[in-house]
Amino acid sequence: MKTLFKRTLLAMTCGSALFLTACNDDDNKDNWGSNKNYVSESAYNLEVLSEAASIKVMTYNMPNVLGEIKKESALIFMPKTKKPADGWKVVVWVHGTVGNGDSCAPSRNVINERFKPMAQSLLKEGYVIIGPDYEGLGTPGMHPYLNLKSEANSAIYAMKAYKERYGNQINGQWMSVGQSQGGQASLGTAEYANSDTNFKGAVAGAPASSLGLIISDIAPQAIQGLLKDGKVDAATEVSATLLTYASYTTAGVTAYEPKFNYRELYKERSRDIAAAAEGSTGENGLCFLDLQKKFIDDIKGYLKDNSGKTVLDYPGLVDNFQENPTVEKFLKDNQPATKKINSPVMIIQGTADTSVPYTVTDKLQKDLKAMGTDVTFVVAEGEKHSDAIVAKNADLVAFIKKHMPTTK
Repeated sequence: MKTLFKRTLLAMTCGSALFLTACNDDDNKDNWGSNKNYVSESAYNLEVLSEAASIKVMTYNMPNVLGEIKKESALIFMPKTKKPADGWKVVVWVHGTVGNGDSCAPSRNVINERFKPMAQSLLKEGYVIIGPDYEGLGTPGMHPYLNLKSEANSAIYAMKAYKERYGNQINGQWMSVGQSQGGQASLGTAEYANSDTNFKGAVAGAPASSLGLIISDIAPQAIQGLLKDGKVDAATEVSATLLTYASYTTAGVTAYEPKFNYRELYKERSRDIAAAAEGSTGENGLCFLDLQKKFIDDIKGYLKDNSGKTVLDYPGLVDNFQENPTVEKFLKDNQPATKKINSPVMIIQGTADTSVPYTVTDKLQKDLKAMGTDVTFVVAEGEKHSDAIVAKNADLVAFIKKHMPTTK
């Protein structure tokens, strides 16, 4: 009698669209698990896209950098196109640097202007887009900025949760795409999804890599060149931008090493500005443009008060910051593309990029090819850091359509 009751109850719930995913036989055969990650959905009301049937904020569970299960958030963009007979295919958009504070999370802001062309193109083609905020952005806890595994898990578990929620409405195939921090995250996602046959490829625009090398060697040379050309404002912006990235990186380490004193990596003048990346609670840090402006203003103030000094003299990071054991381990553990990626990869890089220089990404893609990865390298001549992926949007969409075609 008890068994009959259970069977009757199962049949009733499986007839309900709300519980469809819990009863989908196909879901139970793969490695996604069952109803362990999806939590809830709510409306996103800050903006609309004409190509999107709906935009929602999904809450889901994922393991954080301490191995604890925590709730995180992601934007979900549904296309207006007809659902394909074999189910929706998904592109996971892993975003670029916004900051470490909860207020910086994409789900709490209007849609990034540089993301819109890609989103509109992919929605027109009939792809669902999932945009995770990342661990600790928009939800309690420090955001472990540029932590490769955390970024990958943010993407992978958002996809798991979405599949759990919508079951056989989802095809199962997916790809990742991102720029800057998101470029690194996209490569990391591909690496951590290496055994997932449903993962079909990754697009990485100007992927963050070799941060220590850029700050200590490549950037000073570039700044010196700008100063020789009399471009003091440009040199100031480059220096401030890299210090902003460094601040998010070092503060982010405290997500898994709370006793790490990142302030000691900065000279006295810049120490409090770097700490603004974290904020007073670890969740209210300044967003990118605000923190960058603080550094720009302080560098300008330093030059005004110190005649004969240049941008290169500004007291930012201590000279031996890379020798700090925690920093050294971070840089090693979170360098992307250090092993073969089984799925195809497209890397987009601008030649005028001063945040992630062309030479750094060119070496990365060559090393990745040497390991046997199928790499398509797209060079955006004359394009700066955030502009290259926009300029090559058509190439990006064509790459996704090639490796994960969908029918409208």
